[in-house]
Formats: sequence, C-alpha cells, structure tokens
Amino acid sequence: MKRKIFMSLIAVVAILTSCSNDDLATELAGITMSKTSVTLKPETSETLTLTFYPDNADDKRVTWVSSDPSVATVNDKGLVEAVAPGNTVITARSVAFYSLKASCDVTVSRESLNNVSGEVEGVWARNTTVNISGHITVAKGKTLVIEEGCNVIFDDNGVGASHTGIEFMVYGNLYCKGTSDNTILFSVAPGKRTKENIFAGLWGGIIATADCEEMLFENVIIEYTGADCVADSPSVLAGIYTAGGDQTPHITTNNVNGKYVITNSTLRYGRSDAVYLMGGQVIITNNIFAGNGETGGEAINVKAGCKVDAAYNVMFSPNTNGFKISSSGESPERQQVLVRAYNNTIVNSGWRRDGVKGGGVYLEKNALASIFNNLHVNCKFMAMTPSWDSPSTSGGADQNSIVDYNFYCSGSQESPFTQDNPTTLTAYAGYTSSNKNYWHEGKNGTTIVDEHSVVAASAGDVNTDPKFVSFGLNTVALDTYEYDNSWDFSVQSGSPVLTGARSDFSGAWNGYFTSTGFSVNGSDYKTPAPSAVFGAGNAK
Repeated sequence: MKRKIFMSLIAVVAILTSCSNDDLATELAGITMSKTSVTLKPETSETLTLTFYPDNADDKRVTWVSSDPSVATVNDKGLVEAVAPGNTVITARSVAFYSLKASCDVTVSRESLNNVSGEVEGVWARNTTVNISGHITVAKGKTLVIEEGCNVIFDDNGVGASHTGIEFMVYGNLYCKGTSDNTILFSVAPGKRTKENIFAGLWGGIIATADCEEMLFENVIIEYTGADCVADSPSVLAGIYTAGGDQTPHITTNNVNGKYVITNSTLRYGRSDAVYLMGGQVIITNNIFAGNGETGGEAINVKAGCKVDAAYNVMFSPNTNGFKISSSGESPERQQVLVRAYNNTIVNSGWRRDGVKGGGVYLEKNALASIFNNLHVNCKFMAMTPSWDSPSTSGGADQNSIVDYNFYCSGSQESPFTQDNPTTLTAYAGYTSSNKNYWHEGKNGTTIVDEHSVVAASAGDVNTDPKFVSFGLNTVALDTYEYDNSWDFSVQSGSPVLTGARSDFSGAWNGYFTSTGFSVNGSDYKTPAPSAVFGAGNAK
C-alpha cells in the first residue's frame, strides 16, 4: 500500500514539473496611458507613460505609433514631439496581446494674436499665428522681431469702406529670421491661397520707408501681395507710391543708407514686383521668385540709391524681367545704381508681358552692373540694353557695365500668345530676333554685350539642354506661372552649363559684399562668391 501511495506522488510531481514556465507566467490584462489628451505647440514635446495591469505582468512590450507623424511623432520611450498644427492619435499597443492598447489624442496648435493693427514692436514668438486686421507700422526707432514658425495672416477684406489693402509699413527695423525647417509665412487665410487669387492683390506688402535702417528676411515666404494703391493707402500718404497707378510689391526699400538682406526665402504670387529697391545696401541670395507681376513687374527691380548683390536665385515666370536695373530717380541724394548679379537661374521670363518687353535682364538709364554666369531658360529675349553710353543720367547703361558669360537655352514649346507669332514664337526666335534693345556691337564693330555667352542653336537644341534634375525644358508651357515644388534646378553630371562660364572673379567680376559684407541685427552677412558655372544649381 505504501508503495502505491509513493508511486502516485511521484507521478503528480512528474506532471507538475512537466509544465512549462509560460503556463505559470502572469499575463498582461490591461494598459492605461498617463494622459488621454494633450495640446502642444509646434517644436515642443511631452513624454507619455504607461501603467500595466497587473503590475507584475511578465510581458510589457509595446509598440508606439502616431496616426499622423506630420503633426506629431513618438519614439519607443513615449516621447511625443510636436511638428505642425493639426491632430493625431498616439497609441501604445501590446506586442503579445494585440487587443490591449492605450491612446492619447494630441492637438498641435499655435499661439494666436488676433485683431492686430496699428503700431507693432517687440517679439512675435516662434510658432505664433498673428492675424492682421488693419494697417500695421513699426515706428521710427522701434524694432519688431518675428521668430521662426510665425504665420502672419492678413485679412484680405482690407481696411474701411474702401477695403484698402492692408500694408505693413516699416519706419524702424524689422527682423524676420526663420529656419529651413520652420519658415516664417506672410500670407492670407488658407482658403484664399488659390490659383485664382495669385494676381488678386489681397494685401499690400512690406514697405520700408526712408527712415528704416535695417530689414532681414531669412527663411521667409511672402505671397499674394499687390494691392492697389489708393488715396488712403499708408504708402501713398507717405509719398512712396501713387494712388491709382501702383500696386504694392512684396518688399520695398527706400533708405539709401539702409541695410537689407533677403536670403533663403520665397517671394511668390503677386500683382507687382517681388522686390522694388529705391535705396540701400542689399544682399539677395538663394531665393525663389515665382509668379511675380500680372501685367507688368519684375522679380527684382532696382533704382538709383542702391548697391546690390543678387546671386544664386531662381526666378520663375516674372511677368516682364528677372532683373530691371535703372538709375531712374538719380539725384545728389540718390546715386547711380550699382548691381552685381551672377549665378542666377531665370526661367520662362517675359512671355506674359504684352509687347516687345520682357526677358532675363533689362539694363538702362546710367545703370552700372555686372551681369555674368547667369542661366536663362526659355526666356523671351536675351539681356537687353537699350543703349550703351558714357555715364549720364540721360543716357543708356553705363558703358563700364559687364553683360557677358551668360547661357541662353531654348525649349521647343511655342508661345500661346498671338502677339508672338511669328517673330518670338519660341525662346530661340526671341534670342535671334532683330531687337532694337540688343546692344551687341560697339562703334568699332567689337562685341560688347554677351561676347562670350552661350546661345542655343535652335529651339529644343539638345546641346544646350542644361539637364536639370527635374524640370520639363520642352514641356512646361511658356505662360505657366505656378511654381512646382518638385522642380529641381540643380543640374546632372555632364551638363553643358558646368563648363565655359567665367572663372576669373577679379575686379568687377565679383560681388560687392563677398569679402566685407555688412551687419544686420548684430549678425554679419556676406554674398556667396561666384562659381565658374552658369546658373544657381550646381551638379548633383
């Protein structure tokens, strides 16, 4: 009997010891999260924690997921980082038991300043939305700093019974410094940012007066400007623009002693010029200009009283010219205009302008300029210099100017406008047309404009195709003005624009501010040195 009992005990022990450790594990029954909802500002973060039931569960492995990483991301430690305004759901789900999860609703929103009008100064903190309801002014002696990520939204309904376009007047100093990942935006309400409104002139631009000493635009987007100037427009009352005759550019300068920098920014979609300079030392580099001017207008329009470097910019579809440079308004107080423009890429320029104006560069009225190593793509005309004279306020371009070592390529597409048929039906036809504003030969028969420049041999000439990384040289219509952010104007290996450009950058073949530069808001800015290639895009 004892032997039977003993044998039974051995069998029970054997059965018990044969059970696996998994059979004895403590299973997870539930998960909760430290918060079920949270609101964050862009570029801030918060860590979410989990509680497990039971606490001694053996398998606490989870996966963390954001339903919209463009709004907020999450890592495997529960660290949530806000990216941009919007809503997303952060979920932690058990690896071993798929049905067990915990979630948190995350809202990312900006701080708002509403109904802003009148005098402004101080700091608009990063990632703030500033809703402008009336004209705003930085007073003389005052400063406004706009930090990265700010959205400055102008009410397109305007001011008063006349609905005068809202203008941003700067008598003091304005510093707008975004980052490449978190730009500053000057625009209208999102629902108004449509193709139909590109030339609607929904607000009045940023206008620096003769008292403005400094402005900085770094990693900034400015769009939908060009409001009509009327009798009660601040710029008209200040004597800068004329009622009934002008529309406001994106940016205006007016102080011959001012210092202004526009870099790594986008100025697009407006009825007038993108930049209209009537005074100051100015650096304009690495920007995109797109869809500037409805029935006239340039990407960069420079008058007397200015000393300007413009380099490595892409200018797409300005109505008339990429550059218009003139000593118009020259006086003892406003000296001869001085411009050095190199390594710019100018695309589809001049086609939307009625008549025989339009193209990459227009140089007139005692302008002293160095225009070299620029790439002209499907522009209506080559560089135009109506006359070439000894320095004179009543003459043509200063004979000491340089317009040479430029590259003119032509796609095969034809102009959709009746006015261009047949003389300027293609870019090539415009380049080779008889144009009174082409000033190629001096009195002794020597070539004085574009002597060493490269010109396409035909419309669609494959030998002068720049081989852009991404742009339809022969397919993008000449009258297109919407900019496609997928375009890449860098060039592929073997591109013809990588050889033949000017390589000696001594004397006037350089920027004014490449060596010394100048200071704005306590930081030093210099113009990038020229490159021995044509255009703004180096090879990839």
